[in-house]
Amino acid sequence: MTYSILIVDDDIAIKESVEEYLKILSYDVKSALNAKEALTILENFDADMVLTDIMMQGMDGLELTKRIKAKFDIDVMVMTGYSADYSYEEAVQAGASDFIFKPFRFEELDLRIKRVLRESEFKKERALLLKEMQQLAITDGLTKLYNSRQFFYHIKQEIKRYDRYSRSLSLLILDIDFFKDYNDTWGHLEGDKVLMHIGRIISSCMRSMDTAYRYGGEEFAILLPETGLKKACVVGARIKDNIASEIFRPEKDKTQSVTVSIGACELVEGEDFTSFIKRTDKAMYKSKETGRNKLTYS
Repeated sequence: MTYSILIVDDDIAIKESVEEYLKILSYDVKSALNAKEALTILENFDADMVLTDIMMQGMDGLELTKRIKAKFDIDVMVMTGYSADYSYEEAVQAGASDFIFKPFRFEELDLRIKRVLRESEFKKERALLLKEMQQLAITDGLTKLYNSRQFFYHIKQEIKRYDRYSRSLSLLILDIDFFKDYNDTWGHLEGDKVLMHIGRIISSCMRSMDTAYRYGGEEFAILLPETGLKKACVVGARIKDNIASEIFRPEKDKTQSVTVSIGACELVEGEDFTSFIKRTDKAMYKSKETGRNKLTYS
């Protein structure tokens, strides 16, 4: 991997010598004579690090460091020949990742650059890992929808928002019809494929404000903020019809379709989340009792 470095120094001799050395080491290097020029370059140059002098005409290196850290995700190393005037603590407080005194040996500069870049890569990898772990904690691994834990968290938050602003809130709960029979006939791996497909269909039918959840084994829930019952039923009907039209192939030359039963409810004033869920669940079971592949609202 080739790393990119921007050098900022108004001492032309130092700037050019450092630039030449880093290019020999196969870094992608650009340079600037002042902070203003450096900030302009960074708009189009994807730098991994900025190496800046502190004492410069106009904006000094510490102020440049603050501005870089406020706008870009870039490591900064500051250089100075004035050891009595500036401290490592000042540089770190400004956002610098390292601090080096002039004159320095090029070998020392290279080692410091490599250390900063290595630590930066470690931080990015760790942040990505933490993000992935957080995502795993709130989503269902099979359908990629939110899991039931998030459903209960979100529905409580949405009800609080309803109580605060009196905005409509609707809920859909849907259950796959005869899903146990499908699993018994074709096996759980094929059943998992159905769940994955339904997860994708639900996602494709939702609006940006809606959130979907795998509520139980073959049950799904969809929260629809800012939505009255009539519009919620339109969304639910679209999901129901799209699922019914999907063709599955559990075996070669075998085709199969599935349907869902849906319940729809709009939150009423003073209702808690338990009652809201129970009403919607009851509407869903009424769809099952009266023929399945239906949407019933309450």
